[in-house]
Amino acid sequence: MKKSTMETTVGIFIVIGLISIGYMAVKLGDLTLFADSTYTIRARFASVAGLRVGSAVQMLGIEVGKVEALTLDQEKQVAMATLRIQKAVTIYDDAMAAIKTAGLIGDKYVQIDPGGAGTPMEENALIVDTSAPLDIESLIGKFAFGSIGGDDE
Repeated sequence: MKKSTMETTVGIFIVIGLISIGYMAVKLGDLTLFADSTYTIRARFASVAGLRVGSAVQMLGIEVGKVEALTLDQEKQVAMATLRIQKAVTIYDDAMAAIKTAGLIGDKYVQIDPGGAGTPMEENALIVDTSAPLDIESLIGKFAFGSIGGDDE
């Protein structure tokens, strides 16, 4: 009788451990299992240099989504970023998007100005008012070699 009680106790702990590992995998992996609490919008950029899949999407300094995909629009010769945004966040059709850098040499992220004068964006809507990232490396190179403004003697 004692052996079956011990086996049952061990079995319960193993099941609890597997459920805990599964829960942590879902939470840390940003997976959604039951309800999709996000929607997708797209943004057209001249360049997405430094931006990568999984980068943050921020609005007013708060993370509201992630970059889901980066593709090339062959027809218009621009880069397309697909952004997955939380459903609780409303972005309007007059929104603006810019690629920014966290700190001087930090990771790139997409900063969205949500607009407000237009109508709310729907699934797969396109943000056309965008600005490409500032190329810090070329600015440092220009400064180092003296080609940025200043006195030319």
